[in-house]
Amino acid sequence: MGPPEVDEAPRYAAGMALDPASWNERAAEQGPEPPEAGADPKWWTLAAVCLGTFMLLLDISIVNVALPTIQTALHANLAALQWVVDAYALTLAALLLTAGSLADMYGRRRLYVIGLGIFTAASGLCGAAQSSLMLELSRGLQGVGGAVMFSVSLALLANAFHGRERGVAFGVWGAITGIAVAIGPIVGGVLVTGLSWRYIFFVNVPLGLVAAVLSVTRVVESRDAQPRRPDWLGFVTFTGALAGLVYALIESGDAGFGAPSVLAGFAVAVVLLVAFVATEHRGDHPMFDLSLFRLPTFSGGAIAAFGVSVGVFSMLLYLVLYLQDVLGYSALQTGLRLLVLSGGILAVSGLAGRLSARVPVRALIGPGLVLVGAGLLLMRGLTAGSSWTHLIAGLVLSGVGIGFVNPPLASTAVGVVEPHRAGMASGINSTFRQVGIATGIALLGTLFSNRLVSAVSASTRGTALASRAGAISGGLKSGAVPQLLRSVPATQRHLLGLVLRGGFTTALDEILLVAAIFSVVTGVLAFALIRSRDFVASGPPGQPPAAAH
Repeated sequence: MGPPEVDEAPRYAAGMALDPASWNERAAEQGPEPPEAGADPKWWTLAAVCLGTFMLLLDISIVNVALPTIQTALHANLAALQWVVDAYALTLAALLLTAGSLADMYGRRRLYVIGLGIFTAASGLCGAAQSSLMLELSRGLQGVGGAVMFSVSLALLANAFHGRERGVAFGVWGAITGIAVAIGPIVGGVLVTGLSWRYIFFVNVPLGLVAAVLSVTRVVESRDAQPRRPDWLGFVTFTGALAGLVYALIESGDAGFGAPSVLAGFAVAVVLLVAFVATEHRGDHPMFDLSLFRLPTFSGGAIAAFGVSVGVFSMLLYLVLYLQDVLGYSALQTGLRLLVLSGGILAVSGLAGRLSARVPVRALIGPGLVLVGAGLLLMRGLTAGSSWTHLIAGLVLSGVGIGFVNPPLASTAVGVVEPHRAGMASGINSTFRQVGIATGIALLGTLFSNRLVSAVSASTRGTALASRAGAISGGLKSGAVPQLLRSVPATQRHLLGLVLRGGFTTALDEILLVAAIFSVVTGVLAFALIRSRDFVASGPPGQPPAAAH
């Protein structure tokens, strides 16, 4: 039997990824810490939440370095790889706010345990997948569990900790998230290179079981005395619109934008998006409170969240494919090279957190996104003879930019609303992050595929490989570079190698440019829209009034 139930945790606790500073400022609203009977369960709550969060974030960063190996093992094409990432991002984005409402109604501990169970079981299914379709479906199920866990994890901490101890708890949680993101590529590389790609998913099973046992036996239950009912119609229309858009973008990479299936996907997305907006505008309990977008700062934060995901995070898939499929690095060697990016993020995030108390947050978020765009531009110029060192400066600069964006962006979404609306505000901002990843990967993949085909066709024209242009571009998209090299006479392999590297780098250059432009534009918009005067209590959490402009 679990610990006793505590009613009426703060309603604003249902959001995801809220800035710890904002929780500390609002702790006074709940009064002093209540007396506890028996053993103190709150540190076990911290352990359970940190373990679950670590598992989620580690899994996200682990998967990136394993994708080329998965591609080879399951004979997957580029579209299948896109779905491996997007199936998770799509279900996570669709369910975040609905899961928070369900947790308010039925209990946050209960929903957290259910989310852990779903995520752990789905991880086992991912590891056992025998086809790309099974892996994609299992990843979608992982997203369902991840959405539930994300939506209630900080709410559990907010209910368990009070006063100064809350700051300690959120500090530990923040450190764990940073560690998970930083070591993910290395852990993934070790598991893939030393064991198998399947272990990047199997590793979640024991972690999930331990977290579930801790949650059931040690975590105090909490729920909202007056919960907001789930907006099921909004959930269905939003999910359908996002799925239709992502499907159309991914399908257009092979079939073209004029294909009936692609046009049908875009049509479904438009119709359901209009229905979603109408539903949210007229509904009594909307999933998205559209009135929040009347606040320029809230809109600017949503744009920034979307932009940072479309930029460097969507590009990671294609950079990993370049490092492994084209340059021939192992998963571990790739993970080590990606430390250049995560190192930049970690090095600057602490500085950005301190600066956000002294300067307007738009002076961090806007320029940070511009730095991300500049970093992506620095990565351009790749040729058939380039090595991975060409990417170093761009990866470092992009990491610095992300480090400036993430800490203040977390507080921006919740800083412009009253405490009781902070859960929805944070959830919407986090949803924009996931939508950015899902649509960014799909859009960049379409552009990449089309440019790859044209580049290979142009480079083989008039050569002995002209008749094989289609097979070459198809092999590049499916990660079959070794097979392609073995399929031609020895006298043609040098030429084919140049065609492969040249075609891939030409296509990669194009999507780097698109991602860079997107990052810069969203950075300019965020800088223009985010205003310190929109923040509740005259400034962002932790920022003194004197810094407001």
